[in-house]
Amino acid sequence: MKTKRGFNYGFDASKCAQCGGKCCTGESGHIFIDAKEAARLSEHLKLSIEEFKTKYLTKVGAKMSLKEKEFEDGFACIFFDEARRNCGIYALRPKQCRTFPFWDYFKNHQKELEEECIGICYLP
Repeated sequence: MKTKRGFNYGFDASKCAQCGGKCCTGESGHIFIDAKEAARLSEHLKLSIEEFKTKYLTKVGAKMSLKEKEFEDGFACIFFDEARRNCGIYALRPKQCRTFPFWDYFKNHQKELEEECIGICYLP
């Protein structure tokens, strides 16, 4: 069970195998990525940084976000593996993904988190 100070819940990562990728799919959103993360992914994919940006990123204000693709009745991260229903770049996923579900947003939106993540367990 993973926990983080300041959060009244923990996260059981073993539940991810049963989930089907709800944190990677659904309504449209942004998966922000920094320059170091983009460089690691472009190297992993054997693309120049410019090729990587063109193929996988979109600009959102001053930030860059991973593109989305249409999936079922909504969207999925461009790196969502539809066959396996999980992250196709798990070891290299951006910080935003690595820190899920411990986002300050969910401190005040726990019902939304419960609908999205079956691995949430409230602490005593």
